[in-house]
Formats: sequence, structure tokens, C-alpha cells
Amino acid sequence: MKVTIDGQEIDVEPGTTILQAARMIGGEVVPPAMCYYSKLKGSGGKCRCCLVEVSKGSDADPRPMPKLVASCVTGCMDGMEVNSSASPRVEEARKSVTEFLLINHPLDCPVCDQAGECDLQNLSFQHGKSQTRFIEEKRTFEPEDIGEHIQLHMNRCILCQRCVQVADQLCDGRVHGVMNRGDHAQISTYITNAIDNEFSGNMIDVCPVGALTDKTFRFKSRVWFNKPYNAHRNCDKCCGKTTVWMFGDEIQRVTARKDEYHEVEDFICNTCRFDKKDVKDWVIEGPRKFEKFSVINRNKYALNAPKVEIKTEDQILLGRKEDQKKISMVKVPLNNTNGNSNS
Repeated sequence: MKVTIDGQEIDVEPGTTILQAARMIGGEVVPPAMCYYSKLKGSGGKCRCCLVEVSKGSDADPRPMPKLVASCVTGCMDGMEVNSSASPRVEEARKSVTEFLLINHPLDCPVCDQAGECDLQNLSFQHGKSQTRFIEEKRTFEPEDIGEHIQLHMNRCILCQRCVQVADQLCDGRVHGVMNRGDHAQISTYITNAIDNEFSGNMIDVCPVGALTDKTFRFKSRVWFNKPYNAHRNCDKCCGKTTVWMFGDEIQRVTARKDEYHEVEDFICNTCRFDKKDVKDWVIEGPRKFEKFSVINRNKYALNAPKVEIKTEDQILLGRKEDQKKISMVKVPLNNTNGNSNS
């Protein structure tokens, strides 16, 4: 099937969603996604960040879809034409969704361990507004300890339910989920049970915000002070391929390797994640590349922009030479005629 997204045509297999087709093209046409996770079955359709405009349904039925659709759960049709970043409707919708997600989100970035690698920060950087219209009181939840290694900050949660799907598909005996309904909905454990499973740490990696954080890394450092290296070890529980975050010669945390869309390539066990913090435990492969479009890397890439040369008189740009000498004070003595030093 042929699908066109922002004027770029691509051939896809039947059953491919619009978001998957956009990721095959890459670049700015890829919609943001806060709940969709390609490694988790049944994910998507909850955050509404990936809304796109279908200007042509298909060759068989060329009528446009009247409303914006979630690209992560909408399948492609032969001849479909989609407007993503090129649509003013889509741009305004993403700004509105971002504003909605930030309604109850606290201003925790200065103290949040997720700062610098947060998908919500990246979304706010691209589609956020400088002012908020929300004047009501934010919803708040009491702090809850849900396990030995995982800290839950429900005030930051956007209910993407990725952590619930990880527990369903990777862990034995899920003990947490979405409680209550509507504005009272929250992630919590059943009857204050503790999350104790060998793969439970992957819930930290899939969380797009700072709702689930690593207790062993809590308040230790910022991610931009650490240097990430790809490393591996022989593990009988998982693949053993990880990213170790080092500060000098110290490994401060261990995470799974992620792709450009912040999705885990291979899930890792808690032994590799929490217990192996010695450099001798790992074979360091080399530094990991940061994704380009992140908040902390915004100014770390050299753009190949041509040098701008303005052809005009030197005096207009630099001023007169005698004025340059006066401004720079190159001939001003340190002491005046009275012998007093200049201040």
C-alpha cells in the first residue's frame, strides 16, 4: 500500500499504523507519542499526542476524515494522504493536548530525576505555551512507596499506563494498576502491596515522565553530568546489554538501551539494573549517542549553517578606529597625573 505523509510517499504493509509509517519516513513528520510503545502490546490511544489530519481516506474512498485521528491506533489505507507537522489543525491540537497534560503536572523539573530525558519536557519544548489558563487547584496525591527500588510520584503521572502493560507482559503476578475513575484515577498497588519482580525495573524505563524513578539514583546527579556508555555482561536472566551512566569512574545508574524514540531495545533484569554498579562487572563497549531533539542536547549540535557576510563599509559595522581605542581604553594609564590610581 502507498501512503503519503506531509507530501512524502512510502510503501507499507497491510496493518501498519500511520505512526509506524511516519517513523519509517523519519524526521519532523513523526508525531510525538507519550503512551504508544512498540514493544508493548495494546499500547497507544490514551494520550492523544499523536493526532494527525487525514486529508484523503484512500483511493477507494477519497473523502477526508472529518476529525483528527490518533495515528498510533489508525491503520493505513492504500492511497491515504496524511498531514502531520504540515497541518495548522494538528499543530493547534498538539498544543492543546500538551496544555491539558500540564494542567495537573507540578513544576518539579528542578528536583525531578527525569529532568533532561523527559518526554513531557521535549513535548513542552516543541508544543508548549508560555502561559497557562488553568487557575484551579492542581490535583495532588499522597506519596506512596511501592517497592524496594521504585519510587512513585503520582502527582507527575499522565496515566499513559505503560507501566501497567510492562507488569502485565513481563512480570509475574501484577499487583498495581489504575485505581478509581475520572479526575481521581491514579496508579497504585492493590491493598498496599509492594512491587517485587525481577523485571519490575523496566517500568522506570518506559515511564515518559518522572512518576516512576530509580531509588538507587535518586537525587544523586543530573543526567547531563553523567556520561552514558553501552556495556554488556553475561547474564542468565536477560540479554545483559545495557547503558551505564558514569560520573568519573563511578557507575551511578544502569538502564536499558533505548532507540531514537526513547523505546527500550531489550528489557533487562533488576540484577543488572540495581545490583551491578561496579565497573568490573561490565564490558564497556563505547559511548552512547544522545538523540538530537532532546532538551539537554538542544545546543550541543553544530549546525552546518553558511557564514553570513554583509558587504558594506567597515565603519558601519566596526565604527571608527579612534572610537575603538577610546572604548577599549588601551592607552589609558593606570595612574593619573596626581598619582592616585584610577578606579
